[in-house]
Amino acid sequence: MDELPIGRRVAYWRGRRKLSQQVFADRLGKSKSWVDKVERGVRRLDKFSVLYEIAYILEVDVQLLLGKDPERRADALNCIDQIEVQEIRAALERYDSMSAYFDAAPYPPPLVDMRKAVNHAWLTYQYGRYGMLTRALPKLLRDAQAADAGHDGDHSREAAHLLGQVYQIASSVLRKLGECDLAWLAADRSMAVAQRADDPLLAGIATTRVCNAMVAMGRPRPALELNLTIANRLAPGGGNDTDPGRLSVYGLLLLQGAMAAARLGDSATVDDLINGAHEAALLLGSDQNHYWTSFGPTNVELHRAAAAVELGDGGRAVEVHQQRIAEPAFNTLLPERRAHHLLDLARGFAQIGDVANAGEMLLRGDRLAPSEIRCRPIAHEVMSDVLRRTRGAPPSLIAELAEHMGVGV
Repeated sequence: MDELPIGRRVAYWRGRRKLSQQVFADRLGKSKSWVDKVERGVRRLDKFSVLYEIAYILEVDVQLLLGKDPERRADALNCIDQIEVQEIRAALERYDSMSAYFDAAPYPPPLVDMRKAVNHAWLTYQYGRYGMLTRALPKLLRDAQAADAGHDGDHSREAAHLLGQVYQIASSVLRKLGECDLAWLAADRSMAVAQRADDPLLAGIATTRVCNAMVAMGRPRPALELNLTIANRLAPGGGNDTDPGRLSVYGLLLLQGAMAAARLGDSATVDDLINGAHEAALLLGSDQNHYWTSFGPTNVELHRAAAAVELGDGGRAVEVHQQRIAEPAFNTLLPERRAHHLLDLARGFAQIGDVANAGEMLLRGDRLAPSEIRCRPIAHEVMSDVLRRTRGAPPSLIAELAEHMGVGV
């Protein structure tokens, strides 16, 4: 975008942040006409104070608006920055497997090293350390692609399996951080690689990543249909076994289908799918982490609450938390799952007008996994709502968290 006028760059990043001209103007304290003139180049942006304010609202480095290489932020401990985005995009745009078709890589990374790196990346994600993960992703993607391209024979399936997992990790964290286009690209790649790995369960999990990205991009209906199609293929019973891995993948497909149905406002389908997942969880017996799904009875209830929030029924979400989720079982879940649920609860409390408890859930989530609260766009929306609806000055801990999140008090 270096050759674009500055107004076009502002329009581009405003679009990426999904802000209308009116909302953007309101946050700037300007008129919609002023924003329109800036973006069309009719009005010049010649005050650095205004430029920095625009960069702050759009959550980008001011150097990007000036058409220069961004400087790495000193405070980028938990969140992704544009350097990471650009490096991950470049890694996803590599086609090592095609190059290897003509000229195989002579020294692919050892698979034993790749297994360790992939396991570490999964744990980094499930502990909610998104900044650490996004900084490691470009190299991990390149290494996994090189391993997939360079290994053949008996090792080719394992190399493809590891690459498929890396694509899924990338898709999951990118979706959380609002980079939905890249999340979809990584998820789509994971589905293709899963077929080469010849692992139907890996393909099933890849399906959930694709569908999550589709929902985030405003495409819940095809996401629902795809989740159900693959869930039916993998359903236990008949010619399929009922081992823990299959139960976990099948159950997660149903849960993600329920979330897509909730986005559509289809409460009957939500109930059917969550009840089906509950049956699979009962067969599994306890919360486990096969195929990195964190699937089990407690996670089913977390999704029941999350779906209620998506349906706009915050009271139901709070009720599920209070009556159906046992605290000991909840506390055994990994930090990402727990913090994600607390963010859903914050949304639920906000829906019923209880901004004090909404803020408390944000604080609890931040103590568990700061990145889940400080880096996710949906958390910023909840915090903005809490601040706007709090009478008088917000509590000091809320004000401090809002400052860390970059949400104006």
